Amino acid sequence: MRLLYLFALLCCLLPVALADDLPDLGDASQAVLSPQQERTLGDTIMREIRSDPKYLDDPELTQYLNDLGYRLVSHSPNDRQSLQLFALKDNTINAFALPGGFIGVHTGLILAAQSESELAGVLAHEIGHVVQHHIARTVAHEQESVLPSLAALAVAILAARSNPDVASAAIATTQAASIQTQLNFSRNHEREADRIGLQILEKSGFDPRAMVTFFERLQKENRLYESAAPEYLRDHPLTSERIADLENRVANLPYRQVPDSIEFQLIRAKLRASLEPADQAVARFEAALRDKKYNSEAATRYGLAYALMRAGKYAEAEQSLALLRKAVPPNAIVETLAAQLKEREGDQTAALALYRSALERFPSHRALIYGYAQALLRGKRNGDALKFLADQLQYYPDNPRLYELQAQAYAAQGKNLLQHQAQAEAYVRLGNMPAAIEQLQIGLKSGDGDFYQLSSAEARLRQLRALSGHAHDDNGNERARGGGKSGSAP
Repeated sequence: MRLLYLFALLCCLLPVALADDLPDLGDASQAVLSPQQERTLGDTIMREIRSDPKYLDDPELTQYLNDLGYRLVSHSPNDRQSLQLFALKDNTINAFALPGGFIGVHTGLILAAQSESELAGVLAHEIGHVVQHHIARTVAHEQESVLPSLAALAVAILAARSNPDVASAAIATTQAASIQTQLNFSRNHEREADRIGLQILEKSGFDPRAMVTFFERLQKENRLYESAAPEYLRDHPLTSERIADLENRVANLPYRQVPDSIEFQLIRAKLRASLEPADQAVARFEAALRDKKYNSEAATRYGLAYALMRAGKYAEAEQSLALLRKAVPPNAIVETLAAQLKEREGDQTAALALYRSALERFPSHRALIYGYAQALLRGKRNGDALKFLADQLQYYPDNPRLYELQAQAYAAQGKNLLQHQAQAEAYVRLGNMPAAIEQLQIGLKSGDGDFYQLSSAEARLRQLRALSGHAHDDNGNERARGGGKSGSAP
């Protein structure tokens, strides 16, 4: 998967790094890439990541990570930094920062963290890389040596699409390990991210010693299993000096015992219940409850209910869920599971009632919002779904999933122009401008829509073309700005 990241990096980096009008790096606060260039680069990489099977599109996990990320970044040197955290289904212990404020988190890291403060410590370190613009600074320092190697690697990746065997040899000859070393952050950047991350962690109300504890545990595992070192250590090399520096910084801080949030415990239980075969997960949680071997009884009961639902044992899942709901205050994650369980049982009326009730108490919980809209669509209540989605878009106008659901509702009604227009807005918010333009072009050729809808779509198409840097002649042929005709618009 890392090859996809490098290929996407190459696609955006070549025109940026070879430009003649880039500013000098100057002092440490300046970046060779503007924030907009970083975001464009990040969007390009994310298009590759979202198409990868490891990308985990779970709204509750994503919301939890982003809530945690914004809690942390609000106490950073740049509290206005845009962030977007996402999860990858990968049992290795890793997290990584990408240009534009994107931060990837492996499920293995979430499960390996023994406390929420440990997870927050790793994320704070990655946020340190983001707010200090380490990626842009690395590009500025390495652009002359990175670009030729990336170009060679790109050739190998393209070859892999047609002949994987030949590509293996090609990739080896590009010295991919050397390229990765060049792209990794420098030791100075790692120390700076440690320092900034520790400050963020302490100001955010977490235990700052948790970062040191986690890194020490990783280093110990590295010594015990050198042939299978944690992925995080390969991307973020730890040294005794780094750990000693962290220990010195926390030595004089007051001791702070920070309890884990119930959301952290429930998300971990959900991952355990969903990442292994359902029957094995059921047995794991039943044994933990029977032997009382758990950190959180509530989270263990939630994991059991979730695993039982996956296994199709709905009556038993209802029993476990009932015990859980009696033991904990009302919780959005628990209520989402209750509604999903009713849907699995085929009780659409009860599911919709649960969604409505839960949304009154937790109106911003994304899984409830998406679940209710999807339940309305499954019940062929497309008009109700569209009204609900329009209301939600007033609060969350930049949410691509809401536009995707809106597109589904319009498609069910046979409104082709509006369907493609909604899908175009989803692509815009995913940073995929070419796909957005294509959707509007398809919609305008669909043959439906009234005068006002057509006028709106045409105006939006002109706007997106201008934003994407392309003009069109009178015949609709697309021309790159400053160049000749590049082909007919689809």
